[in-house]
This record gives sequence, structure tokens and C-alpha cells, in this order.
Amino acid sequence: MTAGRRSRSVTDRPETPWTRPVRLAPADLLRLGLVGVLTRRMRAVLSAVGISIGIATMIVVTGIPASSRQALDDQLTALGTDRLQVVADRDAAQDGTPVSFPEESTAMVERIGAVDAVTAVANTHTSVKRSDRVGPLDESGLTVLAARPDLLDVVNATVGSGQYLTKVTERLPTVVLGSKSATRLGFSEVRPGEPAPLVLLGEQWFSVTGILHSVPLAPDIDRAVLVGWDAARRHLGFDGRPTQLFIQADEEHIADVRAVLPATVNPVSPSIVLVSRPSDVLAAKRSAEATFSGLFVGLAGLALLVGGIGVANTMVISVLERRREIGLRRALGANRGQIRGQFLTESVVLSGLGGLTGVVVGVLATTGYAALSDWPAVIPLEAVSGGFAGAVLIGVVAGVYPAVRASRLSPTVALATT
Repeated sequence: MTAGRRSRSVTDRPETPWTRPVRLAPADLLRLGLVGVLTRRMRAVLSAVGISIGIATMIVVTGIPASSRQALDDQLTALGTDRLQVVADRDAAQDGTPVSFPEESTAMVERIGAVDAVTAVANTHTSVKRSDRVGPLDESGLTVLAARPDLLDVVNATVGSGQYLTKVTERLPTVVLGSKSATRLGFSEVRPGEPAPLVLLGEQWFSVTGILHSVPLAPDIDRAVLVGWDAARRHLGFDGRPTQLFIQADEEHIADVRAVLPATVNPVSPSIVLVSRPSDVLAAKRSAEATFSGLFVGLAGLALLVGGIGVANTMVISVLERRREIGLRRALGANRGQIRGQFLTESVVLSGLGGLTGVVVGVLATTGYAALSDWPAVIPLEAVSGGFAGAVLIGVVAGVYPAVRASRLSPTVALATT
């Protein structure tokens, strides 16, 4: 019985206040965990690469769509999620005559309570020529639209050069060109102080006073020649009936406004009134991007799984290679809990370093891509914090088995390992 007692390991004796092992402080435990990482740097780097790739991929595949979504939201705001367009159904005319709305339709739409602004344009069905020397077959094919001075505010358009129609110039034979119509007619800009270029509308010469930037909300304006409402009446035989309305309304009541517009614009024949919302197309694009984001998040999860397996493999090999170290520490008084804590801390440190590297790489990659695409850089906080927390969790899971295995090694067996 005495021999049996002597064969017991010192560390397996019952603990007393004098023989109880000293608890390791968190700082000491961290230093112990760093021993394996710092002494086997190349292996640590290669093991952390898998975690880094997974975390970086997760941040990139969430950050880039978030940046794109923010840019799209900004674009939707600029285009106007509160805007509606009303056009006439061209197929409604049985005799081939142009379809238009009543002259008072704009005033009737203004009476709708949720409508903030409304303006109109009208196709004057007039030809446009750069010179009177060209024949009918050489016409530009552009559309001459009668427009009002408030058009730019409602459709978020801006002037590229020159100036837009005013309350004075809309009565004069002056025009403003859309971006594409200016290119087709051969005008690059309108220079102040120089004679205004001329275009021939029907049989009347008009001076060009301005050129617009592209108008995403109303692309038809890019291919149009805009003439004042009163000038179109006076010089082009315009009857004053609009063919297209642009409406800005309270976004909370946009659906209600949309529902009552056909009967308001044309009470006699509401069926010929077509109402569209320009931002719907871009919203559909955002939905498609969300689908692809889900696919890439799945790939990022797969990369994290592979990285976790790599860390677990590294820790198992580390236990096998460091059995003498484990036996020596056990012989010097380290208990099983301290051995488990050492290897578990090493696994967490290894994964944490990989996760931190992945966060930095993912943020830099997302920021760089957003800058190249001229988007605002958006890094989702939940992706960064969740990615790093996921890396630490992987370190815990990957380190449990190697840590338990190391703690179960007998000091005599571990020291006898060659």
C-alpha cells in the first residue's frame, strides 16, 4: 500500500492550502498561449491564412453590396422615389392621331393634396435641323418638346452650359438641348458672350441658350429639344395639350396618388393614362444584388470551415511535437486545467490573429473597390464584429480536443517520448 502511494504522481496528490497550484493570471495565460505561435511562426501564419481568407471574404461580400446599396439609395434619392411620370398610351388612338391630355390636366393634378409639384412637356411634332440646306431625309430625328420653366426642379435636371428657359425666354424663339440631342446636332457647349448657335424648328430659326446634363429620371429629355410653352404656341402651332406629366408627391402617399392619377389627368378616358415610377427599375436591381450576396456569404462560411480545420490540425500536431514540454510542466506542478488553458489559449490566439488580419484585409479591399466604383464605402459593423467573434469561436472549437488531449498526458509518459 505504501508502494502504491509512492507511485502516485506529485500532481495527483490531494490539494491542500500549501500544495494547491497557483492560478495563472490572464496575462500569464496569454504569454503561454503565444509561445507556440511565436516559436513556429511560419506554421502559425499558414494556419491563420485560412481564417483570414474566410473573414476577409465575409466582410468583402457584405461590404461591397452594402456600398453598392448605399450608392443605389443615394441614386434613388437623387432620382426621386417620390416621383411619378404620366404618359399617354400611344396604342389608344384608333385613327393614328397623337394622343394627348386635356390642357387643364396639370392644374387638376396640382389639386391632389399629396402632390408637391407637377410640370408637363408636350410633343410638338416638329422637325429639327441644324441647317436649312439639308433635305427632309436628313432630319435629326430628335423630338421637339414644349416645356415649362419648372421642369428642371421636378425631374432633378441640371444645366451643363448656358442657361435654362426662364419666364422671359420661354416666350422667345429659344431652345435648350438635351445631352444627346446636343451631341447629335454637333454642339458641345454654349459659351457666354459668343453668338448663340441656331437650329431650325420647322420653318423657324431658334437660338440655343443652354445644354443639359444627362437626366436619369427622364431619359427622353436627353434626346429632346426643349422650347418654351408660349413660344411653341406662337411659332410652332402648338395646341397647349401636354403629352407627358412629371409629378413629385409625398412618398408616404405615393401609392394613393398613383391610383387617382388616371381619372384626374383624363376624366373622360382614364384608360389611356399610363403611370410609371422611374425608381422601380433600380429597386429591382437592388433585389438581384441581395440574391448574389447570399451566395457569396455561403462561400465565406465554407472558407471559415476550412480555416477552422486547418487550425485544429495545427493544434493537434503541436500537442504531438511538444509532449516533452507538457511532461516537464506537469512534473513542475502544472495541473491539467493549466495545460488545457495553455493550448486552448494558443488556438484562440491563432484564430484571433487570423480573424484580425482578415478584418483588416476585408476592410481595405471593400474600401478600395468602393473608391474605384465611386461608391461610398460602407463596412457593416455586424460583419466586422461577427467575423472576428466567429474566428475566436472557431479557435475555441478547434482547440478543445487538442487541449484536452494535452492535459491527459501523464508526465512520465510525456517525458519518455523521443
